[in-house]
Amino acid sequence: MTDTRVSDWFGSEFAHLHPLLQALHREGGTLQGTVELRFGSGVAGWLGRRLARKTGLPLEEGAVPLEVTISHSHDALVWSRRFGAGDPVVSTFEPIGKWPDGFFTERTGAVQLELAVDTANHGWKWRLLRARWKGWPVPLQLLPRTEAYKRIENGAYRFEVAFFAPGLGLMIRYGGLLAAKTQAAMAPAEMPVMQGGNRRGAPLR
Repeated sequence: MTDTRVSDWFGSEFAHLHPLLQALHREGGTLQGTVELRFGSGVAGWLGRRLARKTGLPLEEGAVPLEVTISHSHDALVWSRRFGAGDPVVSTFEPIGKWPDGFFTERTGAVQLELAVDTANHGWKWRLLRARWKGWPVPLQLLPRTEAYKRIENGAYRFEVAFFAPGLGLMIRYGGLLAAKTQAAMAPAEMPVMQGGNRRGAPLR
């Protein structure tokens, strides 16, 4: 198998990820399914819709089809997400340093996030460290609390992303099960569940 920037960044920890996650992040592929999108109420929900508009997410709650294509550039992991009949939303994830102290720089339009990774039960959880908007740092006290993970569940790709505004509650949450459409990722190799918490940070939920 060919190493990628992602597998190089993880080092030996890459082997602790589920084989299907390894295949997706080493060889790329396409995922497809239906996800549930929900906004919070009041001001938090208004902020969630503003965030959705800036990052290409749908503005209506409920079930929405999602297709994700994963590939590699020379220096980053590239995710192209298409919700329903909307335009593709492209994010790049550039690995900086090495696991566990390094992070990924995610760029989606004008939004730039620095994300650490915790691993547990053969999946991974993102942990937001810093954020920028159009190049300007966002003060730490204004950063939303995030819950974002991905893992393999019964041979499918389970993910969830949620943002919570400080003192206001849920802004936006979306997630669901996606089926891998590439041959490499569709060859399941089940692994026993690792008991205990994660290898860096809080357990996956």
